[in-house]
Amino acid sequence: MVLQRRSLLSFVLMITLTISLSACNLVPGLNFSLSGSSTSSLSNPSPNTWTTVSPGIEIRSEKWTSPGDNTDTVIITSVDPARIQLQIGYQPTNPMTMIQWQKATGAKVLMNGGYFDSNDQPEGLLVSNGQVFGTSYQGFGGMLSVDEQGNISLRSLSEQPYDPDTDQLAQATQSSPMLVIDGKRTQFEANAASQRRSIVATDTQGRLLFIASPDAAFSLDEIADLLASSDLSIKDALNLDGGASTGLYVGDGTHQKAAVDSATPLPIVIIVK
Repeated sequence: MVLQRRSLLSFVLMITLTISLSACNLVPGLNFSLSGSSTSSLSNPSPNTWTTVSPGIEIRSEKWTSPGDNTDTVIITSVDPARIQLQIGYQPTNPMTMIQWQKATGAKVLMNGGYFDSNDQPEGLLVSNGQVFGTSYQGFGGMLSVDEQGNISLRSLSEQPYDPDTDQLAQATQSSPMLVIDGKRTQFEANAASQRRSIVATDTQGRLLFIASPDAAFSLDEIADLLASSDLSIKDALNLDGGASTGLYVGDGTHQKAAVDSATPLPIVIIVK
């Protein structure tokens, strides 16, 4: 009985430590590493073939292998910006899981947003329904945004800095680094740790792509190489807060197509309706 109680106490302590470590208050490239997949699907996305989820939203999966023989089945969602509305959800006092966010918003697609600190405050600029939080990155990183006319853009902040006098934004989340700019893989400094990855990108046809690598398979350098060499015709790609924050939901609340749940509640999410 004493041994059982000690084992139970050890297990509780281990879980408590894991939860405390999984909070995404870490700087870019230093996210908490998770082993194993957190993908749960009611119907797995078709490999290498686009499947329509709803008008303007498609999904597929692809098996990616890095030059170092790291392998993961990534989930890719394609969105037509002309047929959707995009919002940035922000709840610093009540972060939620992906499923909770979906129930609260009715989103067809959800993905985690940019980095946040230990107080669930954005590390860069964040705009949610016209309310501005945080301070813009200067000279690095990128931004997914929606202006007051509803135009969606993804841009490098080193090439096109944020200007509060001219940028009238309704929604925005910033993160780092940019992985692809104008179809070319970028150069950046990052550690070689393999993490779960989440990326927002645009392709040459103007579509918005949400890409999740649910296993801790790729370093930032590896995922940048894989994006640039993929068949997705990527124009620009921005790394989002990966590791424990990586989360992607595609469906309508009833008919779930794919879900990669985050390992921690999220204060920042990208919402597609």
